[in-house]
Amino acid sequence: MRNNAKPLTASNPEKSAGLTLVELLVAISVLGFVAVLGWRGLDSIVRARVALTSELEQTRGMQLAFAQLQSDCAHLASAAELPDTIPLAAGPGWLALVRTVFADNQPSRLQVITYRLKDGMLSRRESAATRNLKELDSWWLSAINDTETNRAVILQSDVTSLALRLWSNGSWRTGTDALPAAQATSPPGLPTPSGLPAPPGLSAPTGLEVTLKLRGHDTGMVKIFLLGAV
Repeated sequence: MRNNAKPLTASNPEKSAGLTLVELLVAISVLGFVAVLGWRGLDSIVRARVALTSELEQTRGMQLAFAQLQSDCAHLASAAELPDTIPLAAGPGWLALVRTVFADNQPSRLQVITYRLKDGMLSRRESAATRNLKELDSWWLSAINDTETNRAVILQSDVTSLALRLWSNGSWRTGTDALPAAQATSPPGLPTPSGLPAPPGLSAPTGLEVTLKLRGHDTGMVKIFLLGAV
């Protein structure tokens, strides 16, 4: 019986079934190029997600801070509760006010609220609620002089600036223009009021404009609040 199998020679087409070294290197290079493109695309997606998450957290923190500030401004102590005084003081990077606190089956009380920007952190402090004006005066002076000992609640981080303006006598004014020059103390010989003495010809402010600027942003977020709206 004769063996009809043909030997593999250079002219035999069955020899070209494999890949040459050059073809293998080209394939590896193409796969490497595609892998690099895929990695860069995935990296950009991850970076965008991290940035978006950070922006959402900042926006949420800003919304909570503004909501708390709106509640405090709406419950600003009235002239009936603190006659002849302006229960609000503002300065570079801080705001202090006296608000009314309502509780079920209890008479209304007063407490001192302080917002302060320090080391990029916007914090809020509140005193205990009281009907004792002497206690309120002591807490007010502590708030103005930044000597409070009660715990601060951090509302927002990465804040670079806090600007305040008050609506008084038909125009926007800064804290020093809208409030009397005697920052937190009474004239000599008079008892300390729970707030600033109202000067002649200057009505109590009815609006507050707050501008918060976050790190990495060219412009700040502006919010306007009514004072004593409740």
